[in-house]
Amino acid sequence: MELTTSEVLFNTLLYAGVGIVVLIIAFVVLDLLTPGKLWEEINAKQNVAVAIFAGSIAIGLAIIIAASVHG
Repeated sequence: MELTTSEVLFNTLLYAGVGIVVLIIAFVVLDLLTPGKLWEEINAKQNVAVAIFAGSIAIGLAIIIAASVHG
């Protein structure tokens, strides 16, 4: 069974949407598990170490989510 272009596009957008939602949920859970508020530390206090930590976690989560969605 061959997929048409519109089916491939729909599947791609669906998996991208699911991946983004899972990444946001995981990041919120990370924010709840760490002491303090990540966004406040990054934005208001300009804490570069926290920004690097949050970015590293986001990249790691994105790789895990992409691997699990891809199969």
